[in-house]
Amino acid sequence: MRRTAAVLALGAASILGAALAAAQAPGLERTVSLQDCVEIALKNNLDLSAEILGPEVAAAAAGRAREIFLPKLSFTLGTQTSNQASFSWLDAADQVTSDFADYQGSLEQRLPTGATLSATLYSYRSETNRSFQTINPRFGSTLTFDFAQPLLRDFGLKMARRDIIVAANNREISENQLRQALMDTVYDVEAAYWNLAYSLESLKVRQESLKLARDLLAKNEKELEVGVIPPIDILSARAEVASREADILQAQAQVKNDQDTLRTLLNLRGEGGGPAPVLVPSEAPRTEAFPLDLEGARATALARRPDLASSQVTLRTRSFDLTYARNQALPNLSFRASFWSPGVSGTQILYLDDDPLTGVIVGTLPSGPNPAFKDAFRLRYKNWFVGLTLDLPLESVVSRARVAEARIASDQAALRHKDLEAQAMLEIEIAVRAVETDYQRTQAYKLARELAEEKLAAEAKKLEAGLSTNYTVLQQQRDLALARMNETRARVDYNLSLARLERAMGTSLESKRVSLR
Repeated sequence: MRRTAAVLALGAASILGAALAAAQAPGLERTVSLQDCVEIALKNNLDLSAEILGPEVAAAAAGRAREIFLPKLSFTLGTQTSNQASFSWLDAADQVTSDFADYQGSLEQRLPTGATLSATLYSYRSETNRSFQTINPRFGSTLTFDFAQPLLRDFGLKMARRDIIVAANNREISENQLRQALMDTVYDVEAAYWNLAYSLESLKVRQESLKLARDLLAKNEKELEVGVIPPIDILSARAEVASREADILQAQAQVKNDQDTLRTLLNLRGEGGGPAPVLVPSEAPRTEAFPLDLEGARATALARRPDLASSQVTLRTRSFDLTYARNQALPNLSFRASFWSPGVSGTQILYLDDDPLTGVIVGTLPSGPNPAFKDAFRLRYKNWFVGLTLDLPLESVVSRARVAEARIASDQAALRHKDLEAQAMLEIEIAVRAVETDYQRTQAYKLARELAEEKLAAEAKKLEAGLSTNYTVLQQQRDLALARMNETRARVDYNLSLARLERAMGTSLESKRVSLR
């Protein structure tokens, strides 16, 4: 039995050693700090790719919305030839032929008040075979200035900039969503980092516990050989060794799982298709007390949480939508003013006795389009118009459905914002309480571990003196291993509680020195 147990123990030890060596092969280990992991994750994490592009898309939309205040240029060019039968000898001998060509260029500018200002130059050339023409071909140019200002609907700086305001709000929301995604990633990395640290420490504790059990088993086997103890007294030591070996296998599997979790968050793969690096945390969990201020934490959360900021922007947008809906329900009253200056030139036809009715052409005075241009730009012939236009579409004046819809959406956004604030305050209270509780747990488990060490040392001395049993010593060993793991777990939980508190307050990125710029 002793030989069989020894063979089994040796085999298990070799298996465990090989597994541990494979899990932590030389040259593949990579010692990383928490800050290193955060920076790698924010650089490599695939889940952030879409979120990072979100603000860029929103910025492009905001830029497109601002383009409404860019000047607009338009050009029109056309030519036409018409032929028709002559139905009067006064018109033409056979058929009436007319050639007409025109072109137009305009510059339009939208003003922040909602007004539109435009300048237009229109020119044409007309030539015909009709009788009794005094200028043929004829050139004309007209320079026109138009101004239109809404006085009720669409009036004001906000109404004219509605698309810009909404696009800017959407961009702010997108930036807050990116900030929230970054905070979630930071927390996930921190949780994975400390869980890996705990699983490694737990494996170390179990290995030390296994060594203690094996040392006791070796001692008992020597005592059995010399006949100090009966064979039955060694069974508990052998069973405990087997049980702790099984615990180590489970702990190693947990280490691999936590390694995979952290590597996935960091998007780390082996180079050239080789094995992925084995990450080894270089930091120990924080154990010093963190100064807590519940009211300060609440104020910080209200000022820094991205979800509250996004909700506030949404509330602002819905309120603006209500203002816009009320404005759109107003009649469309607009003020219009126009000023135009025409000019005409062309080839003047000279008739006998200056009488076109004679039909006798005695000469011509050729001319081109330049005089018409000059008359138009010199404002030789001044014309103007001022007026008001009132438009009363019944669907907007009679129906108030759009206003009611916007009011309901605004009230709904306000209620959701209040609920989100209440949830944030509850999350802060729970996070602060968790930090306090977990810190107290670290102190309590530290004392429990120290007492367990003292009890095991005392029980080992009693066993040497023959005043204790193997079972009692093994029990004390298990208690010490449990106390060490409980202390480590409490430290990890304390650090995770601090991370949750930072996320609840919206300060995770600042504490990890992460900037969006």
